[in-house]
Amino acid sequence: MVSKYMIKKPVEQIQQESEKGELKRSLSAANLVSLGVGCIIGAGIFVMTGQAAAQHAGPAIIISFIFAGICCAFAALCYAELASMLPVSGSAYSYAYASLGEVFAWIMGWLLLLEYGVAAATVAVGWSGYVVSFLKGFGIVIPEMLTQPSIRLDDAGNMVSSGGFNLPAFLGIGMVTSLLVVGVKESAAVNNVIVFIKVAVIMLFIGVGAFYVNTDYWHPFIPDPIPGADDKYGWDGILRAAGIIFFAYVGFEAVSTAAQEAKNPKRDVPIGIIGSLTICTILYMAVALVLTGIVPFQTLNVPDPIAVAVDAINLPWLAFIVKIGAIAGLSSVMMVLLYGQTRIFYTMSKDGLMPPAFGKVHPKFQTPVVNTVTVGVIIGLVAGATPISILGDLVSLGTLTAFAIICFSVLYLRRTSPNLARPFRTPWSPVTPILGILCCGYLMWGLRGIFFALKWYFLIGILIYFGYSQFHSKLRKA
Repeated sequence: MVSKYMIKKPVEQIQQESEKGELKRSLSAANLVSLGVGCIIGAGIFVMTGQAAAQHAGPAIIISFIFAGICCAFAALCYAELASMLPVSGSAYSYAYASLGEVFAWIMGWLLLLEYGVAAATVAVGWSGYVVSFLKGFGIVIPEMLTQPSIRLDDAGNMVSSGGFNLPAFLGIGMVTSLLVVGVKESAAVNNVIVFIKVAVIMLFIGVGAFYVNTDYWHPFIPDPIPGADDKYGWDGILRAAGIIFFAYVGFEAVSTAAQEAKNPKRDVPIGIIGSLTICTILYMAVALVLTGIVPFQTLNVPDPIAVAVDAINLPWLAFIVKIGAIAGLSSVMMVLLYGQTRIFYTMSKDGLMPPAFGKVHPKFQTPVVNTVTVGVIIGLVAGATPISILGDLVSLGTLTAFAIICFSVLYLRRTSPNLARPFRTPWSPVTPILGILCCGYLMWGLRGIFFALKWYFLIGILIYFGYSQFHSKLRKA
């Protein structure tokens, strides 16, 4: 009885489907690195860094970045092996289908909605904060009711209605959805330009900001824990911050969702994953040091912490450039995250686990239009209604769970299918995958509060699988 839910999709079948896919192969290794950097450098560096420092880690946020980056490196090496073996759009969903079985594949797809879809909503909220700040500099003030989420947290941490709606966040999602409908090649070209702009802006902030660092703000480097405040400063706060900013590393996995549109996926996808993660980890650490050295970390609990820092320097031209770079950069992140989410739903639809409309490709644009528009509208409404603190924790939890499953999948396939061609092999296996699982589990423990609050989300996912997906699964029908 249970075995029918554990049916696995043969690796050979996944490889054949990849070769016969309808999606156009137009992305080079450079495009994939740019795609990864475009997704990684976003809300994590422009928004979450300041909030994690102010609420949990203080100047020691750089230690949180190092720990989160090491955990990501273990997962990235596992992703690179699986992506070279299974170059398909479904990413972790497809890997779970091949190694763990259908019900786990569905759970992974449901988790990836947290990782990609909710992440796009989180970025949209940060994007809204920078847009509002930028327009305010020109005397254009958007009414507060149109920039606040419909839900807010009261002093006790309970969700209550605010009566507002974050309209800029909703419109930002609508903008990138329209671009994705037109085509992935056009979207990649725009992304390349934006990535260049925002990396240049980050380098400018680091270079100029370094001259304004006041080292007194780094003392104490690890602030003493505050009695009665959970995970606020001290080593517990560093762990909690690492779990929060893990969200900042989501982007490298988006490279694997582009495998079916890569020119040479077995070679280029590992390059894209590892290259983008390496570049961004170095930039993150430098920004964290400069940011907490320019202003007291307590002042960074805002949607636009880098804007706060450049305003403190009192260089109007730098503030203007940084805000433009943040808006452009967050735009590219929204685009890449939405792109990843639509491609996962596309693959699930092809397997029969999602409605057929999600797998239909437009004859002119060669993109899944119905899928893209549906996802865009839903995520836009989530962005307009939900505060960034809740969204960020949801994304980090979904990401950590998915990464742990990926590391386990490498171990499983090494044991059950040792003779499969692996153009890229995870080094030091099984140590690397095991360390990846342990690190992800450790960071998930820091997010245990939001984990228990997700029981209804998981229940809805299970009901959808048993009410629809199991009866339409093409693999089970075959």
